[in-house]
Order: sequence, then C-alpha cells, then structure tokens
Amino acid sequence: MSSKHLILFDAECPLCQSIKTFVTKMDWLNRLEWYPLQEIHHTKYRFLKNRNIYDEIHMITANNEIKTGFYTVRKILLNLPLTAGIGLILFIPFIDKLGVSLYQFISTNRYEWFGRLEDYPSY
Repeated sequence: MSSKHLILFDAECPLCQSIKTFVTKMDWLNRLEWYPLQEIHHTKYRFLKNRNIYDEIHMITANNEIKTGFYTVRKILLNLPLTAGIGLILFIPFIDKLGVSLYQFISTNRYEWFGRLEDYPSY
C-alpha cells in the first residue's frame, strides 16, 4: 500500500495542468502524486478500462479506493493544510449534489474555455 494518493489527470487540459501546478505547491506534506492519463498503461490500471477517465479526474487513494470528479477534488482539498477546512465543509449533507453538478459542468466545458495542449509536458 502506498502512502500517497495517486491522481490521474488529463495532461492535455490547460486547466488541469494549472490546477496540478497550484496544488503541488500547496502539498507541503507531500501526500499527492500526479500521473498523466496519456501515459497510463492499461495493463497496470486494467480496472480503469471501462471508465471515462478523460471526463473526470481520478484518484487512487493510499487505501486503494477509487475517487472520481468532485470526490477527488474533495479528497485533494482535505490533504492540503491550507484547504482542509474547505474539504471538510464539502461533507455537509447534499453539498455533493451541487459539487458533482458544478464539477461536471466545468469538466464538460474545459476544452472550449481553455483549449487543449497538443504537446503536453512530458513527465
């Protein structure tokens, strides 16, 4: 079992890249590891084969749980010292309904709003 949470993100998405850069700077406890979806070898991550991995950010937690979309964002916020309080607020009943809808709206429109990186940075 890893002691870090593995975040699988779309490296062709400028919004995703910016968020990764920001969150990495805030990850003072070094709890998060980022891996681009474009470099996934499905032999290691076979369980992702039937998932829409490019539609939502995915996380494999240190306890081998799979989180997606809003739930990944919430888990990331909980693991950053400066945003842990916001992460806790996102556990208020029914907040996830709004959070999931907002996440899906942003995810659906991100390429239209921010474009797409054809040559994403190598990792």
